[in-house]
Order: sequence, then structure tokens, then C-alpha cells
Amino acid sequence: MQLKGKKVLILGDSITAGIGVSSTEKRYADVFAKMTGCRVLNYGISGTRYARKRIPSARAEYDQDFISRVEKMEEGADIVVVFGGSNDFAHGDAPLGNFEDRDPYTFYGACHILYRSLIEKYPEAVIVILTPLHRREEENIVNELGMPCEKLSEFVKAEKKTAEYYSLPVLDLFAVSGLQPAIPVVREKYMRDGLHPTDAGAKRIAERLKGFLESL
Repeated sequence: MQLKGKKVLILGDSITAGIGVSSTEKRYADVFAKMTGCRVLNYGISGTRYARKRIPSARAEYDQDFISRVEKMEEGADIVVVFGGSNDFAHGDAPLGNFEDRDPYTFYGACHILYRSLIEKYPEAVIVILTPLHRREEENIVNELGMPCEKLSEFVKAEKKTAEYYSLPVLDLFAVSGLQPAIPVVREKYMRDGLHPTDAGAKRIAERLKGFLESL
């Protein structure tokens, strides 16, 4: 795919919003735009999740789930990128659920609703799913709310399985980003807090996204 001049919408959480980088120009979305000549609209909001939350968060903006935000996104995209799921693992109260779910209060259900909503709103666009990155404490079976949860890898599998059902391409950053904060040298250079990419980490994501889209 030729990228120059394409209109790209990116729906995401704090990584897309730019937490961890030194300036807005260093966010992966902005770096990607500069690399490719795309017009990028950034819909990143910190703390947000795919699935809806029954118990309100301490900060109301965290509960602007991805599903409800689709209607607020601009029309007429050439490419739509979805990058989330890490917060569902870390501090959501929605269970993982199962593939048959269509309930916004389970993660599988939220994947189905979100992906179908994007297809219906952008039937001519290329819709791409980015899996979560590796992160600190990703093997936890109790999340930050003290609630039982599945490991982060199970949320990655849910995104991939649901995307496959809708025939949506997946950039598996969990597998191919090269960002694993359990390795000290990688954490120091690319993800100092064990979660949010630094300038160097954001550049790595932009490079991966560019290469992936060009391959489609």
C-alpha cells in the first residue's frame, strides 16, 4: 500500500496519546505521519479500554471506552488503526469472556462490537489492529483493582482471534515490536516505566506500523 497522502485515524490509549515521550512530535503517530506523508488524526486518550466498566474509575475520562468513541471519529478515513487492550488487562473490570460474547462488558464482546462498528462506519477503509506491547507485571492474575484477571497474552489472543473473524489485518506488537521491558537494556532505552515507550520506543512502533501497512 502506498501511504503518502492517506488519511489515517488512530484510536488508542495513553501510548497513542503520548505518555512517555518528550514532546507531542515524538509520539509514534506523529513520527509515523512525518515518515509517510500521511494525514494522521490522533484519538488517543489515557487510561481508556476496549470494554466498558461497571465500576466508575477515579477519573471519568478513563471510562471513555473505545466502543463509544467510534461515533466521535471523523468520517472518510483511508486507514483506521486500533491500538489498545493493555488497560483492559491492567485496570478494567470486564472479564475476558469468550468468543461468542457480544456484550460490551466482556473483552471478547467489546472486540466484536468495536471491530464491527468500525467496519460499518468505514467500509472502504483498511482497518488494522495493533496488539498490546509487552509490559511490566503482564503475568499477573490479579489486576490493579485487586480483581482476578487473565494474563495479558490472553487479551492479545482475543484481539487476534476476533480480528481474524472479521478478516482484519493484525500487527502483533506483542510478538514483533522488539520491546520487552523484562530485559533491562530494552527497558532503559525503550520503555523506562515498563509500559510507555520513550522517544526511541515510539519511533520503533512507527517504523513497525509503516512497514506493516506498506506490506498490505
